[in-house]
Amino acid sequence: MIRRALARTFWACSRWTLRTEPAPEKPTVLLGAPHTSNWDFVLMLAIAWRLDIDVRWLGKKSLFQGWRRPIMRGLGGIPVDRNDASRVVEEVVAQIRAGEVFGLVVTPDGTRKGHTHWKSGFYRVARETGMPVTLGYVDRTTMTTGLGPSFELTGDVSADMDRIRDFYQDKAGHTPEHRVEPRLRDESGTR
Repeated sequence: MIRRALARTFWACSRWTLRTEPAPEKPTVLLGAPHTSNWDFVLMLAIAWRLDIDVRWLGKKSLFQGWRRPIMRGLGGIPVDRNDASRVVEEVVAQIRAGEVFGLVVTPDGTRKGHTHWKSGFYRVARETGMPVTLGYVDRTTMTTGLGPSFELTGDVSADMDRIRDFYQDKAGHTPEHRVEPRLRDESGTR
């Protein structure tokens, strides 16, 4: 109740406009892209709280140190050790298979310059759990943010990524110069 009230206040005062499809009705892997700024985190929480979506999100483990740990966990954070990121996919899949119900927010591209492709963890989680993918977005050119369509991945990585690219082709992100084209390193598989 408090989170929805905070979200309503945020959207009433924000220069950003929430334009969204209805919230997914079942657990989903929610892509947050283009992820070009740490401000995307605030927008993601405001979307989730406004639409009453229980979300978990992946964040670098340094965000969970010291006094920040209980806050980040309370906001739905799951720490990621970048030296062993593949273990995170296994842990998330295990949580979902154990019956936990939540939307998993994944930002497959990063906030820093220099990335050339998206990470494939979101694809592996969605395929291994049978969860659909929901396309969340931030677009500074229109000052809009929200959720796009949800769909089941087919296993044809190239075709699935073409569909994702089509959706994000006109989305610039909060900091457009950091935008990374939605492309996996190897679209013939999911390494």
